[in-house]
Amino acid sequence: MALYTVLANFTDQGIRNVRETTHRAEAVEAAARKAGVTVKSIVWTLGAYDLVCQFEAPDDATITAFGLAIGMQGNVRTQSMRSYTRDEMNAILARLPG
Repeated sequence: MALYTVLANFTDQGIRNVRETTHRAEAVEAAARKAGVTVKSIVWTLGAYDLVCQFEAPDDATITAFGLAIGMQGNVRTQSMRSYTRDEMNAILARLPG
């Protein structure tokens, strides 16, 4: 399973209904299970982003479809990044020449 980090900001709609944010996170977890995505963490943050999430998915298409489905609800805008564990990064480094 591939690891993905998602940075999210509330939309105008999302901040107007911010009291529901933890309940929406529970709905995201349920939707993830149905989509074949594992929620590793959802945390609320200070600074440039309102939330930082980590998910595991079998491939880019699965996480993309899941992210689009979440975005369609209109509460957050996201930026997704493929992330690598230490072991994965060591395997990548081992492929470097020299």
